[in-house]
Amino acid sequence: MRQFGLIGKTLKHSFSKKYFSEKFENEEIANSHYELFELAEISEIQNLIDHYSDSLAGLNVTIPYKKEVMAYLDKLDPKAEEIGAVNTIKISKEGKLKGYNTDYLGFIDSLQEGWDLSGKKALVLGTGGASEAIKKALTDLNIPFQSVSRKASESNISYEDLNGKNWVHTHHLIINTTPLGTYPDIETKPFLPYDQITDRHLMFDLVYNPEVTAFLQEGLDRGAKIKNGHKMLIGQAEASWKIWND
Repeated sequence: MRQFGLIGKTLKHSFSKKYFSEKFENEEIANSHYELFELAEISEIQNLIDHYSDSLAGLNVTIPYKKEVMAYLDKLDPKAEEIGAVNTIKISKEGKLKGYNTDYLGFIDSLQEGWDLSGKKALVLGTGGASEAIKKALTDLNIPFQSVSRKASESNISYEDLNGKNWVHTHHLIINTTPLGTYPDIETKPFLPYDQITDRHLMFDLVYNPEVTAFLQEGLDRGAKIKNGHKMLIGQAEASWKIWND
């Protein structure tokens, strides 16, 4: 039996197990199983690997461990090293762990589908591991961006900085990389001046459950075009599967 799984802190509403379980059944992929592994601390990954030493072939990584997990890997794919975050781990028969980032691939394909991005500037909400792949994708697409965090720094502005200024007026692509709005906390959303959103805006939420988050609903109410993270996740999952089987 080949064992695969997802590591993170809170996983009960995760997309991954259902997706891979259905994939294994529909495509008649034998001797493969996907499980959710909740880790209170990233250091618990070593116990997990030891426990499944004879069968564990690959892992996905989600919040909040996409950066922290890098310290436990033997090798990094160049793209993951450049991004500075890992969401896919391939485990060799010798037990060596190599990290990849398929968030980048899933996002870049989903973002471009059906949207004209020419002349757009972006606001990237959040500075966690998921945001690193998004920022790399925007850089490669030549889309200027500004990161937004709870506290301002040399590279980030704060959410308070958005109010009363022209950031939203001049940045027509807004991407939420935070978990705000994820079920069951569906009423939460990033702190933005939503009254500045117009029908010229494109709003992308990495959250996929619910389908329309409170953040995206604010955009819909003002005529903006929206996308959630579902197609990105499918792209990410399929890229992970390819890595595990190469």
